[in-house]
Amino acid sequence: MPAAAENLKPPVLILSGGRGTRLREQTDSLPKPLVEVGGKPLIWHVIQIYARQGFTRFFPLTGYLGEQIEEFVEGEVWPEGVSVSCLETGLDTPTGGRIAAASGQVEGTFCATYADGVADLDLDALLDFHRSSGRVATMTAVRPDLQWGVAEIDPAGEVTGFIEKPRSEHWINGGFFVFNRGVLDYLDENSVLEREPLERLARAGELIAYPHTGFWKCLDTYKDNIEFNQLWDAGQA
Repeated sequence: MPAAAENLKPPVLILSGGRGTRLREQTDSLPKPLVEVGGKPLIWHVIQIYARQGFTRFFPLTGYLGEQIEEFVEGEVWPEGVSVSCLETGLDTPTGGRIAAASGQVEGTFCATYADGVADLDLDALLDFHRSSGRVATMTAVRPDLQWGVAEIDPAGEVTGFIEKPRSEHWINGGFFVFNRGVLDYLDENSVLEREPLERLARAGELIAYPHTGFWKCLDTYKDNIEFNQLWDAGQA
């Protein structure tokens, strides 16, 4: 295999077709991936995370108001060598079904992520972890900051203090997946990736978690949007 092919980063599928119902203040007329942070759409920020680490091939998997995403993609000036091509995958197709619909764009290893989550993730380390595991699927696992402050209570019931929005003790799906093409055997047009496919992969011993303890945040609500923009404005993105 030529050296250029060995060094080629895998393509990235970006799940971009949902309705963003928890952000209805903005998504009645705007697809969630185009909600802006620092004057740029969310999907731009997601692509930049990968592009700055050498990834060049991106496929937003569109649905709801997908024509707006395609218009943005075609009008944006991307870094040299970066290709972004939208794939229309159906208005209400679930996440796994969207990936299945993109099967013609992937060979061997490929990445997949959501259009609304950002992280300071070392993607080469993620790829190396996936390849060394020998598994079909790798899921980045994160411990999110809780939305609430918590009370510290001793065995007698006395409140000894409070912690403002601590990090959860539990791991959740943070997106930023790496898959081998064999994952398509677990998907069909009706698959919700986060449910039966990942559960089947786990039962088969083909799903492994890459723990990420750095920054991770998902934009789900209007409050999240405000927090994202505050981080950007403060130079903490």
